[in-house]
Amino acid sequence: MTMTSSTHLSIDSDRLWSALMELARIGAYDDTATGLVGVDRQSLTDEDAAGRQLVIGWMKDAGLEVTIDELGTIFGRREGLEPDLAPVIAGSHIDSVATAGAFDGCLGVLGALEVVRSLNDAGLTTRRPLVIAAWTEEEGVRFGTDMLGSAVAAGRLTLDYAYELVDAAGLRLGDELVRIGFKGDRPARLDPPHAYVECHIEQGPVLADQGYAIGVVTGVQSISWQKITLHGRAAHAGTTPTELRVDAGLAAAQLVVRLREMVDSGEYGQLRATVGHLQTFPGIPSVVPDRAELTVDLRNPDDALMTQAEADLATYLETLPVLRVETKRMAKTAAVPFSERVQDAIAATAGSLDIPTMRLISGAGHDAQEMAAITPTAMIFVRGQYDGISHNPREYSTPEDCAAGITVLANTVLRLAAE
Repeated sequence: MTMTSSTHLSIDSDRLWSALMELARIGAYDDTATGLVGVDRQSLTDEDAAGRQLVIGWMKDAGLEVTIDELGTIFGRREGLEPDLAPVIAGSHIDSVATAGAFDGCLGVLGALEVVRSLNDAGLTTRRPLVIAAWTEEEGVRFGTDMLGSAVAAGRLTLDYAYELVDAAGLRLGDELVRIGFKGDRPARLDPPHAYVECHIEQGPVLADQGYAIGVVTGVQSISWQKITLHGRAAHAGTTPTELRVDAGLAAAQLVVRLREMVDSGEYGQLRATVGHLQTFPGIPSVVPDRAELTVDLRNPDDALMTQAEADLATYLETLPVLRVETKRMAKTAAVPFSERVQDAIAATAGSLDIPTMRLISGAGHDAQEMAAITPTAMIFVRGQYDGISHNPREYSTPEDCAAGITVLANTVLRLAAE
């Protein structure tokens, strides 16, 4: 059966939820901080490999043609009536941070799989092919560069750059791909699809605060990650007078405070600044730290104000009371506006399903921002509970909200695939 303009696809919400919960068991651990079961399925680990195998099995069971690219990204293709047309891609990622919940990224991949399963149930065929993408190393926590698979696919980063990345243990990404058996032969650089749509939990409190289950995402704000190393001089904590110390720990504290002052000043618009990692060395109670390592995460929807914030931060680093400062760029992406046409398709689809929506910008980075460089792109956000907490075992979206988001995804994809 072929699609018509009036066709509305219903999904199996119980099957979607069951898939989410089954995938969450891979990499599950008992989180002592929350008393909950979390997920640790970092990119290219054994747990990630097991999750990939599960998803590939489901894709094949759904009749998809599965291919794996040179960076390990998984693609599942459902043929259309006109196979030569550019496909519509829907997807996200299944790798996680070390303290994850069940929904970040996984909702987008398993939701796209549910779209295909529901099409199969209804006996429907789209005009354009449909492709599910499960991108490699979206989180960036293991190898230090987020949205890696999609960035290489879209051409922002090179495959050689990706292969040479190393994790904290010195393990090379290219070698880890081979070790887990996911270095594929499909070219990593992707031919531009007709459109890309990604469904994702919001990872923030806006939808819940405004009373909406579903959001239409207008774009992604700019993101800057730096690793900053402050070099001081080790000294005995009891015998070295304060005025003779070069305390890297003190300088690190001053930097944290300065970042908050920059945010509160209002001079940089809607700047957000976070020090997510701070460690002093040698880490002995009786020794003044001779080194401090920090990560600085800056976010801003305005590229010009982001540039100004980075410049002013660099100037401030020169004033810190240390012997030497080292900075290393970990990631930098510009603000990315999403396609008005795809946004409107999402909003119109939700309206036809009597699902109210609001429009909002994404505060987090997503694979969709990389795909926006090569194809019309937008995202669907699903409301999160508990103030939208994410990257935490308390991350949670209700079965009803997940079903609403994937129903909108399904019918948006059908609309785009009919073009």
